Amino acid sequence: MNDKQMYILAIDQGTTSTRAIIFDHGGQIVATGQQEHEQILPRSGWVEHDPLEIWRNTRNVVGDALVEAEINRHQLAAVGITNQRETAVVWDKNTGEPVYNAIVWQDTRTQRICDELGGDEGADKYKERVGLPLATYFSGPKVKWILDNVDGARERAEAGDLLFGNTDAWLLWNLTGGTEGGVHVTDVTNASRTMLMNIDTLDWNEDIAADMGIPVSMLPEIRSSSEVYGHGRKRGLLIDTPIAGILGDQQAATFGQACFEVGQAKNTYGTGNFMLINTGEDLVRSQNGLLTTVAYKIGENKPVYALEGSIAVTGSLVQWVRDNLGLIKDAPEIEDLAKQVDDNGGLFIVPAFSGLFAPHWRSDARGAMVGMTRFHNKNHIARATLEATAFQTREVLDAMIADAESDGVELSELKVDGGMVMNETLMQFQADILGVPVVRPKVIETTALGAAYAAGIAVGFWQGEQDVIDNWSEDKRWEPSMDEESRERLLRLWKKAIERTLDWVDEDVEALHD
Repeated sequence: MNDKQMYILAIDQGTTSTRAIIFDHGGQIVATGQQEHEQILPRSGWVEHDPLEIWRNTRNVVGDALVEAEINRHQLAAVGITNQRETAVVWDKNTGEPVYNAIVWQDTRTQRICDELGGDEGADKYKERVGLPLATYFSGPKVKWILDNVDGARERAEAGDLLFGNTDAWLLWNLTGGTEGGVHVTDVTNASRTMLMNIDTLDWNEDIAADMGIPVSMLPEIRSSSEVYGHGRKRGLLIDTPIAGILGDQQAATFGQACFEVGQAKNTYGTGNFMLINTGEDLVRSQNGLLTTVAYKIGENKPVYALEGSIAVTGSLVQWVRDNLGLIKDAPEIEDLAKQVDDNGGLFIVPAFSGLFAPHWRSDARGAMVGMTRFHNKNHIARATLEATAFQTREVLDAMIADAESDGVELSELKVDGGMVMNETLMQFQADILGVPVVRPKVIETTALGAAYAAGIAVGFWQGEQDVIDNWSEDKRWEPSMDEESRERLLRLWKKAIERTLDWVDEDVEALHD
């Protein structure tokens, strides 16, 4: 390769794996490294990761990507980080050792903490200040759980020895030196997912931190999504390379999809599904179960906001069909089965494995397969598995339209990305059930791409949003082909299926798992 050509490296620290992807100036992928990490499931509803394994894997995949690209750090203009949001790491700043495994965003152990914090005011107690309901999804209650349950953790935290961050802050601290001067910083998008940041002023809310018993000394400094936070130190292959962009994974995908205009939306199909619609510099407070979140903040520019609908289980339902039921050997096989039947035959799967996220926010829900008869076979199960993703997306879109209508925001098409968008049967059904076109870009790794753009803009590798728009290109478009009557009937049945999942968790269910 040309020695003078420069590139951007993005570290994509996701729920199931960590990837390093090198991009050229045209936003095209040059090389990739990827490693999965262990999903630690100590008991029902608990999901953990080993932060040290994630840090090891990060160093490995950076090396793999550089080797594949046949370049070294001198040809990297900057590094961007994108990450699974809400997954909380608490570590000792003096030793670099986590005090407990990372508690993952899907984990539901903090339900009692959330109920106690809400008290008489309920789940919306902090919503006006932070844009989020009190839910097990967010980082703050997870930190409280660690301080309450790990021997000596609270004392060490109050002595100023412990730090907290989502996985972006954990990686940045390690990359910039760790115990030897590591930078403890997060960006506005990650901070907006902790339940601890004021959504309007973008600073920590000390009253809420106090309610949760979290010393403010643990919290990272909040910075923009695109600026130089620090440089790689001797730990790893990125010595002296500027680390210059951080975006939570869903905000990064929104950025990579060039959703810069008010009303532009993207939906990422990953472990879960996450739809964001750009609301501009205006903070829209949801009345319909969506989250108000920061979409991005470029350097000194004003923050841009979004409404987000988060769905807990989509791609992970396909994994469940593969790993727990053994119906398929690999994820793409589910499309082969689903195509064997014309429709779901009246079978619906609601994957409320850890409750329902947007727009319901019902932690008492659990998964259900309804409408079963002896007619059904594994092909119908495969089809219902895919359709569950599309139905949940439609519910979120309806909530978005209801919230945004008063602001004149309309959705004309949906940009999609993530692993499941290669499943054309799902994409066609998604267009059918939404009634709007679904558009897939040429580069579907938009999460990593968004982090790369944020880092590249900070160091002048790209000039700004216009370069992102110019680089974006359409790969395929699916037009809706279902008639309105069929669509409405399916949606009525889906809503009926949702009702069957509610109010499942009670003392009897909890006693089974104790």
